[in-house]
Amino acid sequence: MVGVNVEVTPLPGIGVRKDFALGSGRRVGVVTHRDGKIELIVSKSDDPDACLASLPLTPEEAGALANLLGAPQLVAQLTEEHRELPGISTRQLTIKSGSPYDGRTLGDTALRTRTGVSIVAVMRAGQINPSPTPDFLFTAGDVLVVVGTSEGLDAAAKILHGG
Repeated sequence: MVGVNVEVTPLPGIGVRKDFALGSGRRVGVVTHRDGKIELIVSKSDDPDACLASLPLTPEEAGALANLLGAPQLVAQLTEEHRELPGISTRQLTIKSGSPYDGRTLGDTALRTRTGVSIVAVMRAGQINPSPTPDFLFTAGDVLVVVGTSEGLDAAAKILHGG
């Protein structure tokens, strides 16, 4: 797998720009302002230094976007690693608003005991929390990366949704 070179550019009086070049030559990145504002930026295709689009994001929106981008990549990586293990699957499950486990701990779910599945990571606001412990507190929007049998994963999804 070829690495992507992320460039970090201080913007005096503004904040920091972090971006990288796409295969097309266009650049995509984020400007984090000193006051906490976040902007998703995309360069023009003919001028990588000129901004085509700038989308302001709240911290929650930035986290949701990071989860959308990061969780599938992590799941794909784990799925590839488990490809040689028949009967083992990887899936992402979300703690939705209204879930009985929003605001409760991983231990409260008793998922491993009840279903045999393991939560190998939790994505929250773009951050990966690997190998969460039983006292890890879930919050609505968390994306759980879960490994187990298909039956166990189905049961885990039902438990997280309804208790």
